[in-house]
Amino acid sequence: MRKRNEDKTVESKKASVISTVILAVFAAFCILPILLVITISITSQKGIVADGYSLLPRSISFEAYKMIFANPGQLIHSYFITIIVTVLGTFFSMLISSMLAYVISRKDYPLANKTSFYIFFTMLFSGGLVPWYILISRTFHMSNTIFALFVPYLVTPWFVLLMKGFLSTTPFSIIESAKIDGCSEYRIFFRIILPINKPGLATVGLFSVLMFWNDYWLSLLFIDNNKLYTLQFLLYRIMSNLTFLNSSLGVNAGVGAGANLPSESARMAMCLLAAGPMLFVFPFFQRFFVKGLTVGAVKG
Repeated sequence: MRKRNEDKTVESKKASVISTVILAVFAAFCILPILLVITISITSQKGIVADGYSLLPRSISFEAYKMIFANPGQLIHSYFITIIVTVLGTFFSMLISSMLAYVISRKDYPLANKTSFYIFFTMLFSGGLVPWYILISRTFHMSNTIFALFVPYLVTPWFVLLMKGFLSTTPFSIIESAKIDGCSEYRIFFRIILPINKPGLATVGLFSVLMFWNDYWLSLLFIDNNKLYTLQFLLYRIMSNLTFLNSSLGVNAGVGAGANLPSESARMAMCLLAAGPMLFVFPFFQRFFVKGLTVGAVKG
């Protein structure tokens, strides 16, 4: 018996070591690209052209950051616009998605299946880009307003169905008991349903934050005023200008004429500026996010 227990202990230690090594290798594969992006962002353009990409920079240069921060007012303003759009869009998207998901998850709602199918149908087919553009710009007159940056994404079918998976497993007896006690529908939703589904809210909230923070498509379609440029769209414009300048210099003055423009290092520097805040936000959501995915998998 003692020998058998010792064998089990040895096997468990081996399994623990193997799993640790596998996770360490996986973590290295996740960290190395980030380190490579940081390295390239502080490498001179000539060094990248001559030596290629490397984890250890051979010639350190901050020209990319100097070029991006040449107009810090516009960059800071774009950060401010992006933060406002992300906060407002995430809040209202979570509110509307959870309310819609709560309705179709109720067993006493006779059109639950038909409404769910309608929501699912919009994931597969849409009215097309041109009708959507006309609806936002001509019907609702949202062009060059901050509403155009988050209103079109307020109802995302995937978020609604994901939230429905959490809400549908809430015991209906809780809702019936609350009704007997005299609670209104709004009080049941805000005081009972949402608090016991925090993991689901955190999961949908994180997806919404990433969607609004990384979006530049709405700015590209509906925004012409530089005071409403989001961070992603501003960085997209900077990158487009760099590409144009490099191609123009290459055609007019030779292939190496644009070597001094830090196009590659600027591209990586912009990735850090755009993704950096999300790297700090994710740890605060991680506990709820992992729990939400696990609970969703168990609940089915």
